[in-house]
Amino acid sequence: MSAVPFIDAASVEGLFGWNDAIAAIERGHRGPAPRMDDLFIETANGNGLLNRAAWIEGIGLGLKSVSIFPANPSRTPSMPTVQGFFSLFDEGTGQPLALIDGPLITHWKTAADSLLATRLLARSDAKTLLIIGAGTLAGSLLDAYSHAMPGLEAIQVYARDRSKAEALVRGNTLASTVDDLDAAVANADIISTATSATTPILFGAGVPEGCHVDLVGAYARHNREADDELLRRGSLFVDARETTIEHIGELATPIASGVIDASAVRGDLRELVTGKVARRSHSEITVFKNGGGAHLDLMIAGMIYQCWRSSGERP
Repeated sequence: MSAVPFIDAASVEGLFGWNDAIAAIERGHRGPAPRMDDLFIETANGNGLLNRAAWIEGIGLGLKSVSIFPANPSRTPSMPTVQGFFSLFDEGTGQPLALIDGPLITHWKTAADSLLATRLLARSDAKTLLIIGAGTLAGSLLDAYSHAMPGLEAIQVYARDRSKAEALVRGNTLASTVDDLDAAVANADIISTATSATTPILFGAGVPEGCHVDLVGAYARHNREADDELLRRGSLFVDARETTIEHIGELATPIASGVIDASAVRGDLRELVTGKVARRSHSEITVFKNGGGAHLDLMIAGMIYQCWRSSGERP
């Protein structure tokens, strides 16, 4: 067997954009349902090892393996919180096709997942976006919303560390920072949360009617960004029931405490893409939980690999 290529950001720079990534995820949800499974190991100090596997007929099979070390950015020298790679295999033979840089896939997959849901759920006249958070994930969302939601007229960014928010918006003509989170929430048409919060930072009482809420940051059972009131007020959607309802605190905690039950989730991306479910009124608050999942990684990995092959960069 020949050496398995490693594909990083430099290998595919300029070969695709946000609309391509969103289209790849939409296509993936129109085809056969994925088979997938997760393994997450976490230590008492919050470090973790996440392995997510998926198999989708017509796309392939793959495994994402990433480490999550929250204290890494404070090290000297600083290191990324999330590090890892995606192993892509041929569907017909099982042959390893490529190792793809994990952060490269995460950058495109996570924001494209949210953007697809926002296009399907947000009001058509939505003009103002609020992003809560100023880390790497918030940067991906800012870039994606700026390029793939042409109807937006203003993007506001809030972070506890104002200097990080200012650095994030620098050079983006649509974006500015805000200091008053409550006021920004009250005036937002779309709210996207990208934090590592373990207690709610977004409160349903202040979210205006007609708003679309994009919950992205929470990834484990101890994470929550939205309070119980928002989950009671909003119409709930997820990218995949299998990877969100029982695995992430955003929904698992209020379900366990009896605030809501699993039937409160009106639909997932497959149902949204095919039109089985949709926004029901202009005043409805829609809440989308972006939980990730290896099926999404696989959809983006397949797109990246095909673009890389078509570019002539293959050995």
